[in-house]
Parts: sequence; C-alpha cells; structure tokens
Amino acid sequence: MMKVSIVITVKNEEKNIAELLESLVMQEQPIEIIVVDSASNDKTCGIVKDYCERYDFVKLFSHEGSRGESRNFGCSKASGEAFAFIDGDCIADREWVKELRKSLGNSDIVAGKTVYEGERSTSRMSLYIYGVDISFPSCNIAYKKETFPQFDPWFKTAEDIDLNLRAVKNEAKFFYNEHAIVYHKVREDMGSFIRQAFWYGFGRGQLFIKHHIMGASSFVPELNRWDVIKRACGAFGFVVAIITRGETRL
Repeated sequence: MMKVSIVITVKNEEKNIAELLESLVMQEQPIEIIVVDSASNDKTCGIVKDYCERYDFVKLFSHEGSRGESRNFGCSKASGEAFAFIDGDCIADREWVKELRKSLGNSDIVAGKTVYEGERSTSRMSLYIYGVDISFPSCNIAYKKETFPQFDPWFKTAEDIDLNLRAVKNEAKFFYNEHAIVYHKVREDMGSFIRQAFWYGFGRGQLFIKHHIMGASSFVPELNRWDVIKRACGAFGFVVAIITRGETRL
C-alpha cells in the first residue's frame, strides 16, 4: 500500500496543533507525519515532541523560511511515495488519508474538500487552467512524489496555486475527491483576518507577475460582509504586489 507522508509547516500553533495531530495519528497506515516548525516561541514544539515520543511515525524538524520553502524542506525529509499537505489550524476527517490514497491510485494530484469553520467564513476564489480549477489550497491536497514540482519559495501566498498550475501544465492528472475532508478554522480576530486577506491578494499579484493570469471569482449568489472585506483587502494586496513587483515583505 502506498505510504503517504503528511507535511505540515507551523509557527506558534499551540492552540491548534494537538487537535490536528490527534486527527492525523488515527489515519489509515502506512503514513508518516512531518512537522516543520518555523521558529515558534510558544509551546508548539513541546506539544509535537510529546507526539513524537508516543508515535514513531511523527517527526519534528526546525526550518525557517517561506511556506513554500518550508514545505519543500519537509518533503526532502519524507520517505513516502506521496506527499499530503495540511495546515496547523486544521483537523482532518478520520477517512482523509484513506480517501486521498484511493484517488492517488488513478491520479497524480488529489484535492480534497475543505470546510471552513467560524464566523468569518468566506468563499474561495477559483482559477481555471486547461479546464482544471487550480485554486485548491495546500491545506488539503496530495501529490505523488514523482509528479511533485516543488513549491516556489518566492511566493508570500498563492504558492499552492502556482504549484498546481505548473503541475497541470506538465500534464499531471488532477482529481477532486469531496470525501477527503479537512476542517479549517478561520481567523476570529479582525486584525488577523484583514492581514490574511491582504496577503492572499498579494500572492495573487505575485501569481499575475509570474504567469500573467488573473483569478476569476467563483459564483456566489450573495456575498456576505466577510467576503466583501476579504476581497477589498485582497484587491489592495494585489495592487501592492504589482507596484512592488512582488518583492515587498511587510
């Protein structure tokens, strides 16, 4: 059976990391869990080390860098035939890996269904290349090792869209499995929500600079107020990225 390496990059996730790891250690084997910590100054590493002592397939590494760079580092330490990505503030459904593994039998890339939980839940912005929606986030996606093109560490965000785009251009077979479910917590304080929306927009600007493509909004019958705020802040981030040629680090 295909071994799946679950790669997670974290920084200061002490509030969420135990719930995530608890949801992962019960996944269908064979798996390994690679946690890459980016200089956390809270109890994140201590919590992960506790899981490392209890489960020999949980491993902790330290590596600072962009999200893409840290994920590439995690993959370099992995021994699986496929890489599955999830974020530190997520919880995986019990059948998550089983569903990803099943779909990877006939595909190169599998995106799962991400359920956003919290008051400030918003809609996803879709982007289609060759008829494939490449905007599925790296909090719920898996790649076969031989078709993984590596993340571009230049991106602040949207590194996952860039990865999917390059893979699809290289004729990788992309599949969406709605049964591979991840629950993603949204930012609950306004400041964090606005900063995140800005950087999402900035990443879309970097995507435009590199590939000269624009993302199209998925159809939403009624935008809620958080959608409006997110898109306004994202538009500002996009403009900043264009002006600074994607090199600003605020």
